[in-house]
Amino acid sequence: MLAIAMAMAAALTTACKPPPPSRHDPDAAAVARGRELVRQTGCGACHAFPDIAWPQGRAGPSLVTFDEHGPIAGVLPNTPANLAAFVRDAPVAKPGSPMPAMPLSPREASDVAAYLHGLADD
Repeated sequence: MLAIAMAMAAALTTACKPPPPSRHDPDAAAVARGRELVRQTGCGACHAFPDIAWPQGRAGPSLVTFDEHGPIAGVLPNTPANLAAFVRDAPVAKPGSPMPAMPLSPREASDVAAYLHGLADD
C-alpha cells in the first residue's frame, strides 16, 4: 500500500513539471522582423497569433505557441529551415497544402520562421 502511495505521489509531482524550454533560440531582431512580416502579409486572415489582435483567422491552424507544435503540416520536421521553406512556398514544401505560396524572400521567410519558433507557451 505504501509503495502505491509513493508511486502516485511521484506521478503527481512529475505531471506538474514546467513545459520544456524552446527547441530553438531565435534572434530577437529576426523575431521582430518576422512578426511585422506576418502582420503586413495578412497571415492573420487564416491563422491566429498570440500577439496580433486582429484578425484572428480560423481557416488555417492556430499558430499560438507554435514552437511547441510537432511536425509542420503534420509531415515536415519542425526545423527553422523546413519552416522557412514551408512559409515561403507551402505547395512545394508539402504538395497538396492548401496554404498558398507567399511573396517572401528567403531572408523574410527565415525571419517569419524565427518569429513562429519564438511563440512558446510562457
